[in-house]
Amino acid sequence: MLYHERHAKRKGYSVIIGVDEAGRGPIAGPVVVAAVSLKSFKFKNRVDDSKKLTALQRENAFFEIIEKSYFGIGVMNETAIDEVNISGAVRLALDNAVTQLLKRLKKPRPSFKNTILLLDGRLRCGLGYSSKEIIGGDGRSLSIAAASIIAKVFRDRIMCIFDKVHPQYGFNVHKGYGTKKHFERLTRFGLSPIHRQTFCKNLEAR
Repeated sequence: MLYHERHAKRKGYSVIIGVDEAGRGPIAGPVVVAAVSLKSFKFKNRVDDSKKLTALQRENAFFEIIEKSYFGIGVMNETAIDEVNISGAVRLALDNAVTQLLKRLKKPRPSFKNTILLLDGRLRCGLGYSSKEIIGGDGRSLSIAAASIIAKVFRDRIMCIFDKVHPQYGFNVHKGYGTKKHFERLTRFGLSPIHRQTFCKNLEAR
């Protein structure tokens, strides 16, 4: 899980940032991108692809990652997703997350020369920093895995808040993904204000 971090250090990069997103696929709620620069590579809790962890494991790892990293979080809501499409929203959230993180880093001070982004999958950054796309990066890089956990836990908490506002949809269970239960609730109650209109435009055909 540290191959890519060690390789980046050998290349002369002193600021190594893992980046991942949560919420690309749901039909409701925001997309969240997390950027993480680890202060330590030693963790008591398991830090891995967030999809491989239980909710409790993610929560425990989340608090330890927060203590042992600098991080930034970018969020784009359903309105932004409908306006610029999901890929555009992810890019905006990513740039926001990285910018937020870089502002928090003091030593070493980030520059275009000493900073590299380790990006999960096909993520892109528009800020001009060196980057490396790693397919399945959340299971191959500790920094990206940490970002995947931060993004997932943060988004899940947002969806649990929305569940209190719109309890009829069961957002606390499916987190906005298109499950059978979710579609059954949509048939009964229609769209909520946090549903992605562009993702739901063919809903009547179901």
